[in-house]
Amino acid sequence: MDLTENILSLLIWLPIAGGAAVLFIGDGDGVESRRAGQMRWLALGISLLTLIVSVRLYTNFDTTTAAMQFVERTWWIGALNVEYYLGVDGISAPLILLTTFITPLVVITGWDTIKSRPSQYFAAFLVLEGLMVGVFSALDAVLFYVLWEAMLVPMFLIIGVWGGERRIYATLKFFLYTFLGSVLMLVAFIYLYNKTGNFNFFSFMDVGLTLVEQQLIFIAFLLAFAVKVPMWPVHTWLPDAHVEAPTGGSVILAAIMLKMGGYGFVRLSLPMVPDGSAYFADMMIGLSLVAVVYIGFVALMQKDMKKLIAYSSIAHMGFVTLGFFLMWSITSSSGAELGMTGGMVQMISHGLVSGAMFLCVGVLYDRVHSRQIADYGGVANTMPKFAGFMVLFAMANAGLPGTSGFVGEFMVIIASFNANFWYAFLAASTLILGAAYTLWMVKRVMYGEVANQNVAELTDLNGREFIVLGILAIAVLLVGIWPAPLVDMMSVTVRELLIQVGQSKLAGL
Repeated sequence: MDLTENILSLLIWLPIAGGAAVLFIGDGDGVESRRAGQMRWLALGISLLTLIVSVRLYTNFDTTTAAMQFVERTWWIGALNVEYYLGVDGISAPLILLTTFITPLVVITGWDTIKSRPSQYFAAFLVLEGLMVGVFSALDAVLFYVLWEAMLVPMFLIIGVWGGERRIYATLKFFLYTFLGSVLMLVAFIYLYNKTGNFNFFSFMDVGLTLVEQQLIFIAFLLAFAVKVPMWPVHTWLPDAHVEAPTGGSVILAAIMLKMGGYGFVRLSLPMVPDGSAYFADMMIGLSLVAVVYIGFVALMQKDMKKLIAYSSIAHMGFVTLGFFLMWSITSSSGAELGMTGGMVQMISHGLVSGAMFLCVGVLYDRVHSRQIADYGGVANTMPKFAGFMVLFAMANAGLPGTSGFVGEFMVIIASFNANFWYAFLAASTLILGAAYTLWMVKRVMYGEVANQNVAELTDLNGREFIVLGILAIAVLLVGIWPAPLVDMMSVTVRELLIQVGQSKLAGL
């Protein structure tokens, strides 16, 4: 049997089954037991096998068509016309690759730093990986919603069990924000089901709707996706979740789960309610620019490294939504395509850079057990290898040319200039603000005299940490220097999406 026939199901269920196996093996007599060692190697093996399968998806992906590929379709709940319907295109495939790339790095990161219930920790991440791949490949609304909500459970446990002192508060805030927003998305799905008779995404895209209907559906989707991005002003759960989450939880949250909101806009909001999206486009651009500028200033004031990077994530994700909603302000199709593609590239880049930044903070926290910037200083004197990686990722976070952080932001800024000078002016301010808050943190943590005895006794990266940060550094530089494979994967699908969004659904009534 050809592997590609069921490759999406394999990518979903392999890590979930692997998580169950890891849970079954357990910890044995303790974290140093033979069984605990076998459990760790199984978790790493499953995550690497999933990555290998996703590479097969990439090598067999046809970049010349916008049609869904690797489609799997069978009845799930026949009485309600609910299907187990999977497929990927140039928008979802890169996000699946990002998911399977980041997960093994998270497993390696927690290899010997998680002392409490390690089998449950690794199992939670493997199950979460399968659910996230499912969200990116689901083409049935009920399947999408079930997977979307199911993701909350392992992340809830990751923060709630292995998080910091205020983990319960952070977990409840994270759960309530994301769950309540998603309930309205379900209401919109049920309304569209009553219009079409099924939950197929493509049926939702084809049905005619009045402007009021589209506006209400857009708002329902917005509340679900804006919380996930997160957009200002529903962003307040993110800094708390990041600060209290263990390092692996912060990495997955920033690198993958925030992308669910951006993905929801391009998979659901834009093609299903194009007239409603156009009506609210100026509002979305305004909220995106507030995130870029205002949250940039908020990041400047942070004293906690994790909190600073969390606010940085909100500002950078503002570029994503800005790129997606510029199309109605741009007359040329090439400018609209540039903005949309830039938003997609920014999602992938942010996944790499933010994940790397949180891993760097995790390296320091494992040694000093503090995230406060004031507790450091002169780290480069005792950890030169680590300092090299930290500075590289900081430069990428600030948008230095030659790194992945530059590509998406530059594309969105150029598209913004085609739309409105002031959009471009405000968007470009992130190049100053991003450099200010990121390099200010690096200066205080990395350079100067050795601050205290804790810093003086620091040891440089071990082999495991060097491998993880080295792999991410290669990825950040590769996307920055040679973004063509990523852009080519998206371009045909993006052009088709722009054609689809440009056609009013009001005319069909």
